[in-house]
Amino acid sequence: MDSKLVKMGILIVSLFTVTVLLIVLAINGRIGANKQNVVQVTDDPVQEIEQMPQDLSAWMSDETFFDEVKIGDGKYEVKEVKKADFMVSSIDKDIRIVVMDEEGKVITGRRFRADVSDLGEYNDDDRDGIIYIEDVSPGDYKISLKNVTGYEAPAEAVKISVKAKIEYKAVADISYLIKTEAEIDAEKEDTAVNDAGEETSGNSAIRTTEGAIFGIDVSKYNGDINWKQVKEEGVRFAIIRCGYRGSVTGAIVEDPYFRKNIEGATEAGIPVGVYFFTQAITEREAVEEASAVMSLVKDYDLTYPVFIDSESAGGKGRADDLDVASRSRILQAFCETVRSAKYKAGIYASKNWFNKRLDISKLSADNVTWLAEYADKTSYGATYQLWQYSSGGRIHGIEGRVDMNLSWLDTSDDKKDSNKKERVTSKENSEDGQDNSRDM
Repeated sequence: MDSKLVKMGILIVSLFTVTVLLIVLAINGRIGANKQNVVQVTDDPVQEIEQMPQDLSAWMSDETFFDEVKIGDGKYEVKEVKKADFMVSSIDKDIRIVVMDEEGKVITGRRFRADVSDLGEYNDDDRDGIIYIEDVSPGDYKISLKNVTGYEAPAEAVKISVKAKIEYKAVADISYLIKTEAEIDAEKEDTAVNDAGEETSGNSAIRTTEGAIFGIDVSKYNGDINWKQVKEEGVRFAIIRCGYRGSVTGAIVEDPYFRKNIEGATEAGIPVGVYFFTQAITEREAVEEASAVMSLVKDYDLTYPVFIDSESAGGKGRADDLDVASRSRILQAFCETVRSAKYKAGIYASKNWFNKRLDISKLSADNVTWLAEYADKTSYGATYQLWQYSSGGRIHGIEGRVDMNLSWLDTSDDKKDSNKKERVTSKENSEDGQDNSRDM
């Protein structure tokens, strides 16, 4: 009898245990079906039930998922909030908003939002730290930046005036647009092709010509240069490439040898100028290019002009198919922007390019002309002040070939005073009797 009671008790306890387990499983199953989760957020014994996201994998694409870190006592702590700042610029019926940290570096990887008065809200969808708005009607706008996780935006709005007509004025700080070659595919982007002609026998040596001085132009393709030895060889000026716009993506890129070259030449006592290979397809982009050059040269003294290098990018460049009128306006926009910063400005192109791809009647007489024509004598009929007569020169201090130039440019005026008038004589030499002089 007692044995039966014991067995009956065990059976009842087992049934009760099983019942409890089933109830627990049922409750958990219902919570799971409703996709709810219990999260302890305070020391208060009352707990809240939060709705879980419908897509349990959403955290994988949520950049802010890990911005909260759980600490030992069950509370949640927000990571340190940093200060974000932003600057605004406008060139041609556009607005560019650049978001920066306290050190002035562009903040990437965050989807910043900006509110533009009368226009609405705009997002940095590609998370590159730049919000760009095109086709903006002329007028005054107020722009405010929204907070994002981890960054606190300024409380005050920034005012910007969008002009009805493009202004050829250098943007104050455009360094954020300048990339290094490590950030791009240089083999595809740096593709300038000169059509100045085949080398002519005997024209690759250092030349001395009445009224002219000898110089070179260099870029990364000339490698490491012994500038002291170059000076001893008779080089009296150097035009140094400071950068280029990519022929595919349009990225603005600093020449990796620019700083080394301009500092080496200057230290050796060689007067310098710079050039930039353009692939601008609008006047707005030309202003960007000129502004980038101003940013690159601001710490250096220039005796020679800032040149825009206009030539083919191999037939597939983004600017290769520009019509003559558009290309001429773009080059003029670059030069006007350079002059707005009080530097001399000039255009480099081959004879064929000047004759067939540019309308020189639309280019200002204030522009210095740097002609590329590989010949013993030029056949170009218009005015020029610098002549690149060979790309096959040899000079001690430079391994391989180097471009050779003659200059008739008067550099006696202040390097940044492009408003003064000067008499520039580009008479090539006494043998051909050409006189390509004009008042500038």
